[in-house]
Amino acid sequence: MPLQLIEDAKGDARNAQFLALASDLAYLAPAEAAEGFRTQLGLEARLLNVGNTQAYLGTNADHIVVAFRGTESPTSMDGLKDCLLTDAANVLMVPEGRLGTDLIAAGVGARFHQGFVNAIGEIWDPVLAAVNEEVKKEDRPLWITGHSLGGALATLAAWLFKRKFLNVHQVYTFGAPMVGNKELSEAINREFPNKFFRYVNGPDPVPLLPMMSLAASDYLHCHKLMILGPHEAAANLVVYLGDAAGGVAQGVLSGDIREKVWEALKAKLTSHLLPDYRQLIGG
Repeated sequence: MPLQLIEDAKGDARNAQFLALASDLAYLAPAEAAEGFRTQLGLEARLLNVGNTQAYLGTNADHIVVAFRGTESPTSMDGLKDCLLTDAANVLMVPEGRLGTDLIAAGVGARFHQGFVNAIGEIWDPVLAAVNEEVKKEDRPLWITGHSLGGALATLAAWLFKRKFLNVHQVYTFGAPMVGNKELSEAINREFPNKFFRYVNGPDPVPLLPMMSLAASDYLHCHKLMILGPHEAAANLVVYLGDAAGGVAQGVLSGDIREKVWEALKAKLTSHLLPDYRQLIGG
């Protein structure tokens, strides 16, 4: 029997199991993914693909699910290296261009990670059009999900859907990095009370990134943290990466320090993978 979404349950393990599997299936090729969505989740799914950014839209009579794909190679973090181990202060920006108006509605002082804004900008038009088409057929709960980079895109997409007057039912992310600063986090928390559920495996390093967070507090997550595994693992990881980035100044990782941090991240790679998350959730 396929897993099911429970509409009136918030942060429920059953919803997390469903959406973690959807995020996992989003890594597959279209035919294989469509079969998995149909047989394991009871959803008819299609790939939305623009440039280097992909998402699957899955639907049935009761739900609409958008699952953003993470980095192309989930078994290595090479796809995340440049956007996470960058001079983070330099990519924390006020959005411009087509999406700028909707994003800066987060308020004065809100800043966004430029790489993630560029990525959601690539695919936003077809994602919005596809969801609007489904809502016009029948208004159903809209669920947004994604793992790793996909979780960052899910966060930004939820905000953009809200600005287009689409009611986001719940958002579940897994191992997602931070997408912006404190002001942005506070705006998301205000607009989505008890709708965001951010699953983190304690030893996973990616939710601590971008690395600016180890030198200053310019980046901040939105709520609600759903920690998997022992809390001590997360605390120990902060110390571990902090030691690796011991020479960092003003959030700038360069030269030997950048490579040292990268090696430290790779040593914790398995805790970032979705099979580990799904096992801990119980799916």
